[in-house]
Amino acid sequence: MLLFVDQLTNVDFSYLDPERGLVGETWLAGVELEGALDDQGMVCDFGTVKAKSRHWLDDTIDHCLLVPAEHPAIAIVDANGNYEITMTLTSGETLFCKAPKQAITLVKTKHINEASVGEWCVSQLLKLYPASVKSVAVSFVPEVIDGPYYHYSHGLRKHAGNCQRIAHGHRSKLEVKIDGKAAVEVTAKWAELWRDIYIGSTPDLINDSGDQYTFAYTAAQGEFRLSLPKRLCYLIDTDSTVELIASHIVQQIKSRFPENSVSVRAYEGLAKGAVCSL
Repeated sequence: MLLFVDQLTNVDFSYLDPERGLVGETWLAGVELEGALDDQGMVCDFGTVKAKSRHWLDDTIDHCLLVPAEHPAIAIVDANGNYEITMTLTSGETLFCKAPKQAITLVKTKHINEASVGEWCVSQLLKLYPASVKSVAVSFVPEVIDGPYYHYSHGLRKHAGNCQRIAHGHRSKLEVKIDGKAAVEVTAKWAELWRDIYIGSTPDLINDSGDQYTFAYTAAQGEFRLSLPKRLCYLIDTDSTVELIASHIVQQIKSRFPENSVSVRAYEGLAKGAVCSL
């Protein structure tokens, strides 16, 4: 008998890719369990499936940096409760991240994608369920977005929860209106500008020499450090909450259209975000 839970939850995270760099992503997660019926006539209680699966996904993928641990361009050092990750991009540039282990998930694969992460999750999740459950399947799908969207990564040093992690991210849609009408070209330009971008806060910037930016800070979970090519970054003078991201975009657009009303609806992953109007 097969038991399924579609759209169980969504996960927001970033991952390393030697071609794209640091990629922010949002996926919808679903699970399937196959097994014999118990004395209640169930493979497993839906409450148990939802609670255990969500908890594991929240701890292991959501707001984490996923690293394809078997890729030859990536080196991993286990250092006193932290991981130090160095990736050589196909361009020859380097990306370095140091963070507490709880902020980084090492996935036994060469590439991070929906299928490879789903396959890796199976062995991790199967042991959470009763012996009557013989197999587990995990599916990930991105949100269907009809309009422009961008992949961004960031870290919120002041956040009390997991958003403090320096390299987590989202796949987010963007809606811009000028004088109440959809500004398609303006929206598309911002989506392209922030394709696979790291939104860095200048207060966290400790080095901008050469072609690299280095960001670092100490938060409740530990010490965080990230160094990556400048071309993969966009600097703002504030923190990078979605409220401040919406405010930044609307101010930049307003400077080009001072006589018009401008509204920006910026999403942070799936079905949540902020609106700012000027």
